[in-house]
Amino acid sequence: MASVVNDQSLAARNGPKRKVLTLDTMNPCVLRVEYAVRGPIVQRALELEQELRQGVKKPFTEVIRANIGDAHAMGQRPITFFRQVLALCVHPNLLSSPDFPEDTKRRAERILQACGGQSLGAYSISSGIQLIREDVAQYIQRRDGGIPADPNNIFLSTGASDAIVTVLKLLVAGEGHKRTGVLIPIPQYPLYSAALAELDAVQVDYYLDEERAWALDPVELRRALCQARDRCCPRALCVINPGNPTGQVQTRECIEAVIRFAFEEGLFLMADEVYQDNVYAEGSQFHSFKKVLMEMGPPYATQQELASFHSASKGYMGECGFRGGYVEVVNMDTEVQRQMGKLMSVRLCPPVPGQALLDMVVSPPMPSDPSFKQFQTEKQEVLAQLAAKAKLTEQVFNKAPGIRCNPVQGAMYSFPRVELPQRAVQCAQELGLAPDMFFCLRLLEETGICVVPGSGFGQQEGTYHFRMTILPPMEKLQLLLEKLRSFHAKFTHEYSEATAETTLDSP
Repeated sequence: MASVVNDQSLAARNGPKRKVLTLDTMNPCVLRVEYAVRGPIVQRALELEQELRQGVKKPFTEVIRANIGDAHAMGQRPITFFRQVLALCVHPNLLSSPDFPEDTKRRAERILQACGGQSLGAYSISSGIQLIREDVAQYIQRRDGGIPADPNNIFLSTGASDAIVTVLKLLVAGEGHKRTGVLIPIPQYPLYSAALAELDAVQVDYYLDEERAWALDPVELRRALCQARDRCCPRALCVINPGNPTGQVQTRECIEAVIRFAFEEGLFLMADEVYQDNVYAEGSQFHSFKKVLMEMGPPYATQQELASFHSASKGYMGECGFRGGYVEVVNMDTEVQRQMGKLMSVRLCPPVPGQALLDMVVSPPMPSDPSFKQFQTEKQEVLAQLAAKAKLTEQVFNKAPGIRCNPVQGAMYSFPRVELPQRAVQCAQELGLAPDMFFCLRLLEETGICVVPGSGFGQQEGTYHFRMTILPPMEKLQLLLEKLRSFHAKFTHEYSEATAETTLDSP
């Protein structure tokens, strides 16, 4: 008893126990991680929503979250076939219900039979359910005009993001000047910069050409690579096609040039193709890196290493919450591929409901199936609306003085360039903010519109942008665009030099 009292008094004299984990002692790589899509501006949007619920008066009645490509959160209705099959898989007792078409029941039974214990609640093997990987391989083969795909080269994943990070983990090695460098497009999707910071790899920026509708220029790739070799060992090249946040769709000629560049320079290719269903512009067409690579023939087809990624979260599906995705690897070293499987096994398996959802995406109803007509109608309606919204966004922004928006050829975002008065830039600097962050915060506080500043994606020095999703319903999108255009005009007037001089000269 005395010993306990003495221990307590000693602890009291020494003060509170120092925490083991502090900002000073935690992994410094984590401190460098930034993810603009869910960054500070989104936190402020959440606070504003809470204030509105509490009755706090604002200049707006709702917060419009145009910051993220979350289709269902923006009001897009789920595809009926997908949800019917999922309902049957989750609650097999419904298989006897007359409310479901027979083809949905057959599909649910097929998926359940491939699951452990015929239940979505069972683990799958780490690379994903074999049946579904086979279906993914058949989908890729159909997409690419008959070029074979091997299920053993396909790994299912928790969305595309998890697979991207897994491949990066395999690539990152070395220290100092030997650290792995990874070429990523600027503007980029911040998953890449965040993952590279966490893995302590070197981010090598190559700039897309805004003046040519965000084209990818092989000359710029070479510039970035040559300059990077002084500070790291470049080993991988990432391409996002269709682009996020820029919305461009790469031509076949461009993809061929990128493959030749990667082959000549000894770079592993990573093709982020999650928006492959989202192509809207006339004359634009999606070409998969796998297809182009195979059609180029030897030595490219037989030697160039490639990992290509797809997801159920985008396209016409928008099923973000199920976290279904896959990666196909081509020409990967056999032993490394085995290590990749081991790395994925640490997380046991991707979510099995997400795997089931992905299976429906890659093998939708056939023309002879009862669900086919409704499925096709719903799919085409979603894509037609997205195409119309892409066109509307470009048109409205380009009518506004001081805003310029390239054609939204694909994906589901616009990345307009905004002119900001010098006084606004100075005010932002005084507040310790990036100028486009200052603009976006003011936009949020005054209109309730939440968009992401271009500085979170990367941009040419001296230019300012923001990323905005085109997903809101057409009526809401029209209102959003008009409010944004009006706000920019007001903001420009408020911070213009002429206004400042008038204010100073006033009696």
